[in-house]
Amino acid sequence: MALVLPYRWRVPLLGWIASRIVAPLAGYSSRIRGNLAHALPELSKAEVARICHEVPDNIGRTLMEFYSVDDFTKVMRTASVRGPGLEVFRDAQTAGKPVIIVSGHIGNYQAVRVALREMGWSIAGLYRPMNNPYFNSHYVEVTKKIGEPLFARNRSGMAGLVKYLRQGGVVGVLIDQYFRNGEDLLFFGKSAPTATAVAQLAIKYNAELIPAYGIRNPDGISIDIVMEAPIPHTDPVHMTQACNDSLEAQVRQHLGQWLWNHRRWKPERKRRF
Repeated sequence: MALVLPYRWRVPLLGWIASRIVAPLAGYSSRIRGNLAHALPELSKAEVARICHEVPDNIGRTLMEFYSVDDFTKVMRTASVRGPGLEVFRDAQTAGKPVIIVSGHIGNYQAVRVALREMGWSIAGLYRPMNNPYFNSHYVEVTKKIGEPLFARNRSGMAGLVKYLRQGGVVGVLIDQYFRNGEDLLFFGKSAPTATAVAQLAIKYNAELIPAYGIRNPDGISIDIVMEAPIPHTDPVHMTQACNDSLEAQVRQHLGQWLWNHRRWKPERKRRF
């Protein structure tokens, strides 16, 4: 129903529905409050309340943007794309060198792919298949409209991704997911098991590893792309920690735009070795 409305109405409308109706019913606030208490216990009650409202609002807006690909693309054509990583990215593409763009669930995390696609580059996506196969099929079809190729995070998908990188391709990856068997790295100073496979791929295939983020502006519609300086090649653990640190810095600047209802730390779960 929202799709029949003008774009500048439907995006904030779904944000309002998500924050005012869906979030209370889904129990988002309790999980957001729990994560904030774990990572940022110094926040005031007013700040916590603000973030509890802004997080689902951003989720709703992002969802509507996914389903409004044509209109979203028009917005991203005029987006500001800035930062030292942009020149490195251009040089790598000119030289046929692979690039891995690393990001997290902040702002609109597909905005980077759309903006760079509109500048003439193809950015592949890596996704984690959903547990529900019916919804997964739907999710993949919608995501393909954002851009292709698209690789699933499984054996066959990773094989395709590796081949794509070896040919000098560009892949966008999100790193802020709890990974039970990952390295015990830090995020907001707390233990956050993180997969180091992205850094391993960057080293193995001599790919630039560039943190990039789609940050929503105060108007709630336009989005700026920030491309930071590439992560220097050292070793997978230090490189992945640098990615976590980069994302943390962005989240601290835009607390209401990160997915605080996401189980990133799972402090209640003891790791088994």
